[in-house]
Amino acid sequence: MKGNISIHTENIFPIIKKWLYSDKDIFIRELVSNACDAVNKHKKLVSLGEASESTEDYSVKVIINKKNNTLIFEDNGIGMTEEEVQKYINQVAFSGAEDFFNKYKDKMNEENDIIGHFGLGFYSSFMVSTKVQIDTLSFKENSKAVRWVSEGGLEYEITESDNRKQRGTTITLFLDEDSKEFLEEYTVRNILEKYCAFLPVNIYLEVIDEDKENKEDELNPINDTNPLWLKSPKDCTDEDYKEFYKKVFKSFDEPLFWIHLNVDYPFNLKGILYFPKLKNEFELIEGKVKLFNNQVFVADNIKEVIPEFLLLLKGVIDCPDLPLNVSRSFLQNDKDVSKISKHIIKKVGDKLKSLHKNEKENYEKFWDDIQVFIKFGCLKEESFYDRIKEDILFKTINDEYVTLSEYLEKNKEKHENKVFYVTNKEQQSQYIKLFKDYELDAIILDSSIDNHFISFIEYKNHEVKFNRIDSDLSDILKEDKEENKEANEVIENLFKDFVGERIKTYSVEGLKSKDTPAIILVSEHSRRMAEMKSQFAGMDFGMTFEEEKTLIINNNNDIIKKLVELKDNEEKKEKLSLICNQIVDIALLSNKELTSNELSEFIDRNNKLMNMIVSL
Repeated sequence: MKGNISIHTENIFPIIKKWLYSDKDIFIRELVSNACDAVNKHKKLVSLGEASESTEDYSVKVIINKKNNTLIFEDNGIGMTEEEVQKYINQVAFSGAEDFFNKYKDKMNEENDIIGHFGLGFYSSFMVSTKVQIDTLSFKENSKAVRWVSEGGLEYEITESDNRKQRGTTITLFLDEDSKEFLEEYTVRNILEKYCAFLPVNIYLEVIDEDKENKEDELNPINDTNPLWLKSPKDCTDEDYKEFYKKVFKSFDEPLFWIHLNVDYPFNLKGILYFPKLKNEFELIEGKVKLFNNQVFVADNIKEVIPEFLLLLKGVIDCPDLPLNVSRSFLQNDKDVSKISKHIIKKVGDKLKSLHKNEKENYEKFWDDIQVFIKFGCLKEESFYDRIKEDILFKTINDEYVTLSEYLEKNKEKHENKVFYVTNKEQQSQYIKLFKDYELDAIILDSSIDNHFISFIEYKNHEVKFNRIDSDLSDILKEDKEENKEANEVIENLFKDFVGERIKTYSVEGLKSKDTPAIILVSEHSRRMAEMKSQFAGMDFGMTFEEEKTLIINNNNDIIKKLVELKDNEEKKEKLSLICNQIVDIALLSNKELTSNELSEFIDRNNKLMNMIVSL
């Protein structure tokens, strides 16, 4: 019999070869998936008493025949009658799985037993073939084997086949000149391992070369038919999770911890998300979450399903309920996808909360590695922040871990609703020493994301303000005494005379610590704006943002008192200038690096001061 293929979707066949699939190698996934469907259908019919038990192990074989220039896909599944070939193969976009389900829906619990419901997978074979041949024998009694052949157009021929003696289907692709790479064992094996590594039927790869007409090795299946994510969490050991992580992600490092997703209602979702150990925050881009549909690999890092911040993790998500398009590669718009995404966020948040509550020591140990991920997640998904806001930790300058509420409660008598923080422990060591001397606490925020994160926290907690440790003086650092405005004005004018415009703003305070002549404070608002501008380098907003610095001069310091005593001594003017400028540079050095010119002047001035000491 000869005939023309019936197109259910108008003008679809001409675009299949070039446009239907995003990757050329996808045809292997489609044909192997269809073969697994055929096996699963037979298994289902056996369980329903509609078919006889199989006398051989179920399997799918992919056979490379270099001599004949063919790639063969062979299964021992349900097979097809001539009528079914006419129905499922000749009518493009008629879904065999859908029809099968409708027929047996009263006896089946769920449609998810069948992988394929897209109808077009078989036609991906024409992406690489000049000719496609199907040989199939139905499981039904007294069925005859059928051969279907098409040479890439809309015409086909159906005849009786002498190639199938047992139930199942063989699809033979006669590869075109541009597709010879699919005759290489290495290439095909890699594709099978990429897409089919966890399909539920044993898959074997065989090679028939030119020297041996039939090379039949003792083969091992290339896939794991019962992957870890399908098992109950209570049946999985820590070692199982670690080994699966190393195998799937080709990693020698162990993950910090993991989340095993196992949801049956209101949708079917299973998977494992791993928190990898990050050596630095630049590794965040290396995360990979693999999406599967009934154990068939779809793609990595699909943002519609996996929230963007969770793509910093590594893991596998298997969701048969996802509405995929014909190529199984991109999600269509669907409200259920949003529900799935929100559920994954909820499960991740619940895991973090559980760790914080039940394994506090481990949670604190993990914190340095996961903090950037969590902060990024809060910025991207407010629902995630709302769920874990009481589980966000901050490391203090005393190497303790506290939540925001714990920090505020501990320090409310000293500075209510104000959070002091450090961005560079070495650079800000002078300020840290001052804080520690007077039993003040500050948190460490030294990640590039923290500038955005603290603005977000302030937005969510309007009464709380973050101040870098060099931006404000806590009242506890100041001496509680009556201010002598006249004396302070003398000190301020002294420095203005000798230092001039190097510093825009001066202030005189009585610090409890007498050792420090002066310190620099930087306006929190101006510093954040300057940092924001640096992050948008090259973009002109028509505004200039510079850090607003204030020199705080300590009127309790003995050097400052001596300078005041000598202020009217004309012979000492040069020395007073040297000392005042040196005090300013030391204060600046304690805040950030000097410019090259400032550093050069500082060294020259320091040498002069040293020579003065020698001449004493």
